[in-house]
Amino acid sequence: MESPMKTIIFLMLVSLMATGCARRYTMTTNGGGQIVSKGRPQLSNGVYVYKDLQGRRATVPAGRIREVAPSSMVTTPRDGMGR
Repeated sequence: MESPMKTIIFLMLVSLMATGCARRYTMTTNGGGQIVSKGRPQLSNGVYVYKDLQGRRATVPAGRIREVAPSSMVTTPRDGMGR
């Protein structure tokens, strides 16, 4: 019979690995739009290279991006009507 401590440690490691792999980032554009990516976008030669939510490679010019942050830290933009 396995010890309960080994089971708890195993479950903690599995959950830690799962959350680390699924991190999403939000790039906020100068116009207020948002682009969500799987993983952290990489800045290369003046463009951000990222994977979209379908896993496809995509790029966006760095001049169009105001902020890059983990999606958990980004608030949803509001329109002029307070919605």
